[in-house]
Amino acid sequence: MDHRDGQDQNAYKKELEQQASDDYDEYVTIEGKRYRVPYKVIREVVFSGVRKDEMESIEHAARLQYRLMLLEPVVKAKVEFNKGVITVVYNPDSANNRKEKISMDQLIAFFDKEGVHLKGNPREERDFDYVNEMYGYQFNPKTIRERPPYGYTLEEWRSMKGEYARKMHESREKNVAKFKDWQDNYAESNPEVLADKISKEPRKLTLKEKIFGKKQGGKKRENEKQFWFHGAS
Repeated sequence: MDHRDGQDQNAYKKELEQQASDDYDEYVTIEGKRYRVPYKVIREVVFSGVRKDEMESIEHAARLQYRLMLLEPVVKAKVEFNKGVITVVYNPDSANNRKEKISMDQLIAFFDKEGVHLKGNPREERDFDYVNEMYGYQFNPKTIRERPPYGYTLEEWRSMKGEYARKMHESREKNVAKFKDWQDNYAESNPEVLADKISKEPRKLTLKEKIFGKKQGGKKRENEKQFWFHGAS
């Protein structure tokens, strides 16, 4: 049974009818494979000289960016309070796709309602290749971005990365060997539990075992000497 309300059903029906009525190809071929993408060529606009008193504060600018992203035709948005710059990647009414669109006048009208007036502000516009500049970058990156540890520059980190990796490898090997010794010691002390886990190779005694002797069966021997440390046995 279809539990969608009438509005959802009508929207889905309209989309199917639109797909059947046009010849728009929403697939792209990347390395011999076909992928369905929502956009191909859309638009990017960068507004500069935005008045800080209209954006009010950094918090208000963050909320403005969030409300921008709630618009269906807006693909990406960035509001920079300190620089007075707003960048919007959006699906224009001239784009050839099936997604919801918005015109520049409608976008400026949205800002007007938010108290930010951009009609006379300088702006730069360009075509935005969604497949290469966003889809390919996010879903098939050529390289993974590398960040240095806190307090180091990227150049310093790259010069010390090899030595750091070597020390980490040695540390892991020591920790594994230490854990293996503990496993063998526990298995020997509890043969009724882990008899089949006892290592076939003789385990080296630790310094503590060499001085105080090795425990048998996990229980203290009756004739074992008692040592006092800071008033506690």
